[in-house]
Amino acid sequence: MTAGAGILHIETPPEELVVRGGLFHGIQLWVNLPAWDKFTPPRYQNLEAGQVQLVASPDGGALLRVIAGEVGGYRGPGSTHTPISVVYATVSPGARVHLPWNPEFNALVYVLGGRGTVGPAGRPIEAGQLAVLGAGDLVTVAADTRQDAVTPALEVVFLGGRPIREHVEAYGPFVMNTRAELIQAVEDFQAGKLGVIPAGALMPHRG
Repeated sequence: MTAGAGILHIETPPEELVVRGGLFHGIQLWVNLPAWDKFTPPRYQNLEAGQVQLVASPDGGALLRVIAGEVGGYRGPGSTHTPISVVYATVSPGARVHLPWNPEFNALVYVLGGRGTVGPAGRPIEAGQLAVLGAGDLVTVAADTRQDAVTPALEVVFLGGRPIREHVEAYGPFVMNTRAELIQAVEDFQAGKLGVIPAGALMPHRG
C-alpha cells in the first residue's frame, strides 16, 4: 500500500484462519517516500503467494520468495516508489544461504522463527531479532542443525533499499519532511480528508 497523500486502512485476518486457528505472521514494513512523492495519490497492490518469484538455493536447502526488488537476477512483483528488495526465506536445518545484495542498499535480516547465524562472522540470531548489516554485496544466513518443534526451519526476511537521506518529522502514523507538513497531515485526518473505515471492517476478511 502507498499511503501518499493519506488514507485510512485496517488489516484483518482471513475468516478461514480465524475459524480454524493456528499460527501466522503479520509484518508491517513502513518505507519512507521521498519528498517529491509524499503527496502522491494513495494506492494499493494485492500480492498473492502464487505471484512471488520462487527460487531454491543451489543445494536445495533453502526456498526464497522474492517479493520486491531484484536479487540475484530474480525480480519480485512488488511495486515500490524507491528501490528496495524484500525476500522471505525458509532455510532447512544445517543449510546456508548466500544472497547477492545491491551494495548501494542498506541490509536487514529479521527472524520470524527458528535459530541460526548471520553475516560472515556467524553471529547467532533467533526469532524476534533483527540484524543490521554493514556494507557489502552478499548476505549470509545459516540455520542451526537443531530447531524446535514449533518452527522446524529458520524463517527470515531479508530487506533493504537505497537510503533517501532526507530529514523526517514523525507523529504516530504520520511521516513527513517538515513540521508544517506534519501539522497539515494531522489536520487533514481530523477533518476526515483521509477517508473513513466502513462499518464492519473489523470483521475477519472473506476471500
